[in-house]
Amino acid sequence: MRSLEALLRRGDLWRGTAPVGEVTHPALPTGYAALDRELPGGGWPRGALVEILAPCEGIGELQLVLPALARASASGGRIAWISPPHLPYAPALAAAGVALERFTVVGAPSRRDALWAAEQVLRSRVCEAILLWLRRADYAELRQLAVAAEGGPAFALLFRAPQAARELSPAPLRLLLEPAGGPLAVRLLKRRGAPARAPIVLALKKPFHAVGGAAPAAARIAGARARACVA
Repeated sequence: MRSLEALLRRGDLWRGTAPVGEVTHPALPTGYAALDRELPGGGWPRGALVEILAPCEGIGELQLVLPALARASASGGRIAWISPPHLPYAPALAAAGVALERFTVVGAPSRRDALWAAEQVLRSRVCEAILLWLRRADYAELRQLAVAAEGGPAFALLFRAPQAARELSPAPLRLLLEPAGGPLAVRLLKRRGAPARAPIVLALKKPFHAVGGAAPAAARIAGARARACVA
């Protein structure tokens, strides 16, 4: 019995039939009450890897995470974007409440460099939020990120294509985003506790599209110096 209890205390194991409300771990509210009610802990889990699968850019994936980024930076937390497909537009981030002096963009020339940078930032424990964009990643690479995030203060969001839903992943939380004619439909493909039965439809305040500008080439670009458009 003690061995079973010890296993259930591990972050990568949980009872599949347990009510979501009974699964508690540190989390940062997403800013969307309907989503928080369905997420174990009531928000983005700290010290864990989260996968966000989106069919394309600009469907609301950034608007989904902005409230949490604003909350994190307002409390003094640092934010890192690693290998984003476009440079962020500093005025839009500031208007959403993100403190630009707490915001860093890391440009990676290759996928391997992006993975290395993400792992180093996670292990450093200096950031409260880490966003990473990867076109592909195998299970071993995902496992490295998950282990690096474990026990840290950050919620780590990994943006991937929907095709990744067919692949195994060590991430305890996986979301699939689908446009819903204005609102955004969020399907919880995987979470701690009981499976989700239906998608969560969120009414976003406005579309949030990343357009123009290539991915950053510099190793570190302060948010205030970002040049590309995000509207």
